[in-house]
Amino acid sequence: MNRRMLYIDTNLINARQKLDAVNKLEQWFTDEVILINISSIAYGEAQADGDERRTRKANQQIYTATAPVADSDPLFKQVEGALFPQGASDENQRNDIRIVCDATKYHAILVTGDGASKSQPGGILGNRHKLRGLVQIMAPDETVDFVRSKIRERDEFNERWVKELGGELPPWTGKD
Repeated sequence: MNRRMLYIDTNLINARQKLDAVNKLEQWFTDEVILINISSIAYGEAQADGDERRTRKANQQIYTATAPVADSDPLFKQVEGALFPQGASDENQRNDIRIVCDATKYHAILVTGDGASKSQPGGILGNRHKLRGLVQIMAPDETVDFVRSKIRERDEFNERWVKELGGELPPWTGKD
């Protein structure tokens, strides 16, 4: 049978709880349906801005502990070329690159709200098509839909397992 927990990586700190899709992801995290990690870069950014709510929220997350990719690393250069063809112009842009590289390193889905909007047409989301095959990048709403489909697949597989091989369905089947 399939295990309950699914894995994703996020670049979002939902400190004010105003993002419904992220609230749903966080509820699944609380219910142990998904594991949410944030990169050490995103964690550090949340700690550095002085917003007490963001700091508190970041401290509730599991974050990666490996060293960020070096600016000279070929992966950094590849992601930089996709996100910022003219080169990263500041530390925030370099951090965006490192966050994408971190998700790539862990083969994680990167959930972000950065880009693909009228006010920010580029960013990570707006350039994700350039990184296809390297890393999966999704907006929060897309991630909720994706997780729902994975939950449905997991439950259907487990139901077939029990029907064909016997046993009992886990108590969380059909409830996530």
